[in-house]
Amino acid sequence: MNKIMLIGNLGRDPEMSYTTSGKAVTRFSLAVRRVGAKSATGERQDETDWFNIVFFDRLAETTNQYLKKGHKVYIEGRLQVRKYTDKTGVERTAVEVVGGDMEMLTPKGQGSPSSGSGGYLHEDDGGLGEIEDHPF
Repeated sequence: MNKIMLIGNLGRDPEMSYTTSGKAVTRFSLAVRRVGAKSATGERQDETDWFNIVFFDRLAETTNQYLKKGHKVYIEGRLQVRKYTDKTGVERTAVEVVGGDMEMLTPKGQGSPSSGSGGYLHEDDGGLGEIEDHPF
């Protein structure tokens, strides 16, 4: 089974484009905080993992419209590894999360200063709390 669940904050505003067949594609990065090993002083160190997220079709349009840098989201999807050739002709490998479901966790009216007060599909965080409190 190829399934990944993430709760994190957008590292940049979503960028939407369209395939040659007209399918909407939205991409953004997601920062996921985790508690790492203890330091020499015995304190837990926060670490951040970055994920490249891709949404297609209707979810691509929704994420592009309502999400902004800094917003907290829950994303469920699958990992995808793809090879491509960059502009200089070098073959590269990209690991992405292809989103299948998304829930906005930033409460209405909060988030980045550039965000509007409307348009959220989920109005509160539902008591989800901190990421380390979740079993997944």
